[in-house]
This record gives sequence, C-alpha cells and structure tokens, in this order.
Amino acid sequence: DAQSDPDFCIIARVEAFICGWGLAEALRRAEAYRQAGADGILMHSALAVPDEILAFKREWADRSPVVIVPTKYYATPTDVFRQHGISMVIWANHMLRAAVATMQSTARILKEQENLLSIEDKIVPVAEVFRLQGAADLQEAEQRYLPKTAERAAAIVLAASRGDELGELTEDKPKTMVPIRGLPILAHIMDAYNTVGIKDISVVRGYKKEAVNLPHLTYVDNDDFSTTGELDSLYKALQAKDHHDHDLIISYGDVLFNSYIPQALLQEKDDFVIFVDSDWQEKTRYTRLGGFAECTAPNSRKAFNAQIHLKQLGTDVHREKIHGVWMGFLKVSASGASQLQELLSKLLAVPENRKSGMATLFQELLKQQRPIRVLYTVGHWLDINNLEDVIQAGSF
Repeated sequence: DAQSDPDFCIIARVEAFICGWGLAEALRRAEAYRQAGADGILMHSALAVPDEILAFKREWADRSPVVIVPTKYYATPTDVFRQHGISMVIWANHMLRAAVATMQSTARILKEQENLLSIEDKIVPVAEVFRLQGAADLQEAEQRYLPKTAERAAAIVLAASRGDELGELTEDKPKTMVPIRGLPILAHIMDAYNTVGIKDISVVRGYKKEAVNLPHLTYVDNDDFSTTGELDSLYKALQAKDHHDHDLIISYGDVLFNSYIPQALLQEKDDFVIFVDSDWQEKTRYTRLGGFAECTAPNSRKAFNAQIHLKQLGTDVHREKIHGVWMGFLKVSASGASQLQELLSKLLAVPENRKSGMATLFQELLKQQRPIRVLYTVGHWLDINNLEDVIQAGSF
C-alpha cells in the first residue's frame, strides 16, 4: 500500500527447504507471500544440487518471478536456471570469500616461506565470513537448521603404498606425506573432508607407517602392503571400525580434491556412488586408479539431473564406449557398508584377489546386480602420480 515507485519491489525469502519442511510447505509459504503483495519469491536451498529449487519452480510455474542464491549448488550450469525460467540469480558472497582467502593465505605464506610461490585456498567457507562479521546468531542458525548429513559420515583414506614413481621424495615417507605448499598431501585431504563436516577419518598406512603421524586421525596398519592391494587395505579399515550406522566415503591418499566432491557424494541416497571425470582424454594416465568408465549415458546437459549408473570400469573399455575416468572416490551408504564388507571377505578369500584394486570390487558389484550411481564432473581433483603432478599441486 505504501509503494510509490513502480520500480520498487518486495522479494519474499522462503526458508522452508532450509528447515527441512519440503516442497509442500515451500509452496504454501510462497503463495502466502504472493497473496500478501510480494513481487517475487527468493527460494533458498542448502543442497549441493538444485533439485529442490527446480522442483519448486515446476510447481510454482509463473505465478511470480523466482530469485535464487546458488551458494551451495554453485556447480550447476547457469543454462539450467535459464531453461527452468529462473528470473534472477544472486551470486551472494563469492567476491568477499575469495578476497578473504587470498589475504589470509598470502600472509601465512609470507611468514612461513618468505616467498609467494603458492597460494593456500582460493575462497573461505561461508561460516568463516560470518565469524569475521561477528554474526554469531547467523552462525548459530546455520548450525541449527542446515542438514547434518556430514556429521553422520566418515571417510577411509587408502594410503599404504610408497609411491615409487616419485623417487627420492618417498625414500623416507609414503607419497601421502609428500609436502605440497608446506603441508603433506594427507593434510590437504583432511582439510577438504573437515570443510564439509567429516571429522571421522581413518587412514590405512603401510610403507614407512611411522612417518604418517598427523593428529586427529584414526590409523589402520596394513603391514602386508607389499604383498596386498587396495581391497585388502579397505577390508582392514572396515574391520577395524564399525561403519554400519553412517555413510562412508573411500578415497586415496594421493588424490587432492575440492570440498565439492564429498559434499555432492553425501547428497545422494544410493548405496554405492562414484565420481567420473568426463574429460578423460586429458587424464588417460589417471587410469591407474581403476580405469575408464562406461556408463548408462554420457555427460551432457540432459544428464545433469538424470540417474546415471556404471556399466563397466577397466583399462580395456573400447574407446567409443568410454564416458570418463574414475576419480578414486566411492561413497557407501550405511546399509551398503555391511554388503561391502561381506563382499570383500569373499573376494579376498581367493588368493589371486589379494593384490586386486577397486576396479575388481566394482565389477563384482555389477556382477551381483548392485547398481553403482555415477556423478559426472570435469576437474575438481588431482591425482598425484609423478613429479609433474607434485608441481601442479602447488597451484591446485
């Protein structure tokens, strides 16, 4: 009633998804705001994928403009928003976050290394921005209302091998402890998991195990590392700790990754989920992790919200069937963990499987008709497999 300028707009922000109330409540609140005179609806979601937002837009249709703030689901192509008729996208705080990260990391590097050869992190988490602003009430609300998926998740890092390809760098320590920007590779992996709330991290060590001694980690020793493979290390980790009441992410001790990777994995409800990099032509040497992947569909805009599954993984996949390269990440649900442990027990009972890698596990899962969900991406990770990778990791 008090509006005097035709360009003045009132946009009503709806937090129904943030509170976990679902689509029906989101629609009810948005309609109430519209009938009260709001010119548009700002719909918020804390998921790493835009499923809730797009579901709302389909039901809402064009009753009024829809505004979004994709802080959490930033990996979504903007064309997806255009195609669904989103009226406005607000990139809320990325410039501020990038500036804070640059200033803090630069100061630290100057103090410790007295040079500017590398940069620690590009952006800070939203919680750090709130902390610097002194907005304790906002941080408290975030802790209260955001999903707690990661708090019920754990990680296993397979890091028993030496890494012979790095030569002298691994004479007195395993590859996972090779320093990158002043910190071991394992420390960067730990930080990435901690960023999304995963604190329960088990590390399987073997070669020069006494050198793997970072704090706040659970260690599982594979003293047979020289005569066994990844499946044996994984089985030892599962035996050492009960993982049947939470989701689990399995990764490697020489693969760096952005926090987007575990965050996206934990959003999926499937028992077994992997990440595949569709830019495989540039990463053929990374097939040491398990090989090329053939999936039920290639990476495309149509595949963004589709259910894609693995058909086969290995080094002998025909070129025309290759859809990407496995990135070394496997998410296992709480119910899938018991299936995984049982399956590993049977596989390792066969002597020739003692030195097998993860590809053997995937093929056995597929053989038993247990679907493996595939998430596509391009980049966001780095497999450190030679000295060139170590240099590249300095700017990852």
